[in-house]
Amino acid sequence: MNSMLLEGATNVAVPGVPATRERSKSLYLSLYENPRAHADEARAYVADQIAAVQALPVDLPSDPSSNLAALAAWVEERTDAVGVQYREYLAARKNGAPRRYFTCRAHALYFIKAVAPTKLVDGAWLYGLLKHWDNPAYHELIKTYLEELGEGVPDKNHVTIYRKLLATHGCEGWEGLDDEHFVQGAIQLALGHNTEHFLPEVIGYNLGYEQLPLHLLITSYELNEFGIDPYYFTLHVTVDNAATGHAQKAVQALRKLMPRVGDRDAFYRRVLDGYRLNDIGTSTTSSIAEFDLQAELVDILAAKSGVGKNMHSDYCRVAGRSVNDWLALPSQIPDFLAALEKAGWIKRGEEVEHSRFWRLVHGEKAEMFGVFNAYEQQVLRDWIMSAPDGKRAEGPRTLTWRARQRTLDNLGQQLDRSAAFPERGLIRRHPRLEAPDNELRLLEERVAAVAGKQEAMQLLGGLMSPEIHHTAVGLMATRMYTRLFEA
Repeated sequence: MNSMLLEGATNVAVPGVPATRERSKSLYLSLYENPRAHADEARAYVADQIAAVQALPVDLPSDPSSNLAALAAWVEERTDAVGVQYREYLAARKNGAPRRYFTCRAHALYFIKAVAPTKLVDGAWLYGLLKHWDNPAYHELIKTYLEELGEGVPDKNHVTIYRKLLATHGCEGWEGLDDEHFVQGAIQLALGHNTEHFLPEVIGYNLGYEQLPLHLLITSYELNEFGIDPYYFTLHVTVDNAATGHAQKAVQALRKLMPRVGDRDAFYRRVLDGYRLNDIGTSTTSSIAEFDLQAELVDILAAKSGVGKNMHSDYCRVAGRSVNDWLALPSQIPDFLAALEKAGWIKRGEEVEHSRFWRLVHGEKAEMFGVFNAYEQQVLRDWIMSAPDGKRAEGPRTLTWRARQRTLDNLGQQLDRSAAFPERGLIRRHPRLEAPDNELRLLEERVAAVAGKQEAMQLLGGLMSPEIHHTAVGLMATRMYTRLFEA
C-alpha cells in the first residue's frame, strides 16, 4: 500500500503542489468519464506532480546497479518493522489502551468515505500494461492488476467490494469531498492511461503502493470492533504480502524491466520519482485525523437545509423561531443545534432514545423517516451520545463483524466467500443471454469472431479499464482475459 509504512507518517505538503492539485478532482472525474478526451491533461498533471515531489526523501536503495538485489531484503525489513509495531499495538490494546484511530463508529465510517476516491480506482495505475500480455517482463505487473480486479470474480474485485461497503453504510456521497482527497486517485488514473509515457514512474509507484503499511492492519482491527466488515482491508493484507504477493511481484517487475542497455541510472531516478508520488495528497492517517464529529454533523444538516427550509409547518418552533427560519441559512445550523439541546429536544451524553429529535428521524414510523441515511444517522447518534465534557453514553453493545458472522453461521445464513464463482467458458450460450441487446452475449460473439489471440486480448483489455472493469461486462472480460493470459 502507501510507501509511508510506519506509525506517525502522513503525506507531505510540498511547496508548489497546491496550485496543481486544484484540478485533481476535476481530472479524476473527467478521466473516469472519458479518459481519451483528457489524455493530454492527464500527462501534464503527472509531469507537474513529479516535478513537485523530486525533493522528497526516499528510503529505497539509491544505486540501481549495486542494490537491485537488496530490494527483496528491503521489503522484508519494512514488513518486519510493521509487524513489530502491530504487535506493540495489540499488546497495548490488550492492556486497556483505547483505539488508536477511531473515536466512534461515525469516525470509522467517515474514514471509509474519505478514502473512497482512491479505493474506487484500486490498481488503476497498471491498466495500460495489459497490452504487453505477451512480454514476460510485464507479467508480474499484469498479474497484480488482474488480482486487483479479482480475476473477474465479483466477490474478489476490489472496487466491487468497496462499492458494496460504501452502499451498506450510506457512505456514497464521496463526490463532495474536497480536492485533496482526489490527488492519489487522479495520479493513479493518469498513470494508468499514460503508461507508455511514464513506465518507470508506474514501476516506482507500484513498488511503494504495494508495501504493507501499519495503518492497514490497525484500521482492519478497529473496523471489526465497530461491526464494520473489514474484508476489503484484510484482503489487501494477504494479497500484498512480501513472500508471494504484490509486494514481491513489484520487486520482480523492477528487476525485469530495468534496462540492460541504456542509462540505468536515469531510469531508476524516474522509478524513485514514481515511488515518491505515493506521498502526496490525503493519506489514510490524515483522513482519520481530519474528522470532527460536530463539524461533520453541521455539514450534514447544512447540506439538507437547502431542501428542508421550506418543508416544515410553522407549528413547530424552537426557541421562538420556526424550523424553516432556522434552516434558511446554513450558517445558523450550529445555533439551531444548541437551541434544540437547550429546549430538551436533544439530550447530549444520554441514550439516543431519550432525545425527541432522534425519535423523529430514526425508525420506520418516524415522522422524518428516510431523510437521513445510515451514515448520517450514525453521525447524529454518536454526536448525541458524546457530551461536550467528553463523557459518552454506553449505548447498546455492537457486535464485531466476526461475532456477527458467527451468529449468522449458527443460523445457516453465512455466505461462503471461498466458494468459487461459477465457471464460465470463453464462449458459452445461456438462455438468459439470448436478448439481442445483451452486452454479455455481444461480447461472446465478438470474441468468437476475432482473427486471433492478439485481437482478442486487445478487445478484452479495452473493457478492463478502471471505469468499466467492475461492471458485468468488465468482469466477464476480465475472466476471459485471465483465462487467455494464463493459457
